[in-house]
Amino acid sequence: MKTGILPETASMRAPGNQSKRSSLAGFIGSALEYYDMYIYASASALVFARVFFADAGATGLLYSLGLYGVAYLARPLGGFIAGHLGDRFGRRNIMILTLLVMGVATFLIGCLPSYDTVGILAPIMLVALRLCQGLSVGGELAGATSLTLEHAPEKHRSLYTSWAVNGIWVGYILATLAFIGVAALPDDQLLAWGWRVPFWLSAVLLVVGLIIRSTVRDTEAFTIEKESGTTAKVPLGEVLRHQPWDVVRLIFASFLLVISTTVPVYGLTYATNVVGIDADVMLWAVIMGYVVALITQPLMASLADKIGRKPVLIGGNLLGAVAVWLFFWAVGEANIPMIFIGVLLTVSIALAATNAVYPSYFAELFNVRYRVTGMAVGLQLGLVLTGFSPVIIQAISTANGDAWWPAAAYTTLACVISAIAIGTGRETYKTPLDELGVQQR
Repeated sequence: MKTGILPETASMRAPGNQSKRSSLAGFIGSALEYYDMYIYASASALVFARVFFADAGATGLLYSLGLYGVAYLARPLGGFIAGHLGDRFGRRNIMILTLLVMGVATFLIGCLPSYDTVGILAPIMLVALRLCQGLSVGGELAGATSLTLEHAPEKHRSLYTSWAVNGIWVGYILATLAFIGVAALPDDQLLAWGWRVPFWLSAVLLVVGLIIRSTVRDTEAFTIEKESGTTAKVPLGEVLRHQPWDVVRLIFASFLLVISTTVPVYGLTYATNVVGIDADVMLWAVIMGYVVALITQPLMASLADKIGRKPVLIGGNLLGAVAVWLFFWAVGEANIPMIFIGVLLTVSIALAATNAVYPSYFAELFNVRYRVTGMAVGLQLGLVLTGFSPVIIQAISTANGDAWWPAAAYTTLACVISAIAIGTGRETYKTPLDELGVQQR
């Protein structure tokens, strides 16, 4: 039964060039956003404890990882702001805004003075810019996914929206390559200026992304609502009134992304700081995993267009819940070949399956009137746990003699919760565009 919300119509699908442009815009934008996020993650694991927390001693690493999670506190607010603006004033405009905020904040991080230079002011400025990064990324994927979904061909919605998350892997690869280069520098050069170079390089991606996003127009689905004056005045209020349980479901389903921080971020930290594995070995293992994922993600998205979103999402979660034990055991034993196999299983297959499909599934749960808001708020609230995963695991591991098992157990629990949440939801892959988000009784 319809809720009285104005639905989309089949005629709202955009010409093919716009569907391709929106996919490309999402791809480039995500590459920048997550290049920026991951160079921060790499820097927090490798150098920030010494640059910004020089007087903290052994707890400097804990502070550094904790600051990595600060952005995740800002992401729900960023999701709310971006959702409100995107549902009221257009998906394209919010995509440009989030890209600009992220690019400027990241470049400025590379310009910050160290703790030795300005004292406590250095980490304070770092926190402020990290919060700006969180605000930006909080609305990025929901805006890009909504735009692409509403432009995409009916039978290929998952494939088209998956290119935004493929951009995430490209961003990770570029960030990891950048840090492999600077990590080889002598310590004094690395701490003085080397770590800054990857942050400055983000300006190149920013310019390219802004040029591409300026060529994309808003979807007819949104344009018709705007011209008819029926856009939601308070999108968050409407989504909570009409689809509150889908927001709750999405929060728990978002736990599927915990593996994206526990394996490459905490795995890097544990391997280099506890086990003593060379950083470049771990970085190359992560790069290998991301490169293979560039192939497996479109395949998983196409599979979801054929057999449904839920089987692929649940299967990826369950595989990740098991494979993560192999990965962390291999790290704890410094077994390099098994580390690479563990990354393939956890990142290139398990995470690739969930990562490729969740954007389309999450966006398809909501109506056009509040699609960006519903996806952004639910996703970002769920990702708060993801952001603080490294510091939570670090604390548990330290209390248990630097054991590796807390990381595996934590990730398994998150994957199982996500699989259950997705299992309680409805399937959307055969639902026509004009019926998405319409509740049934």
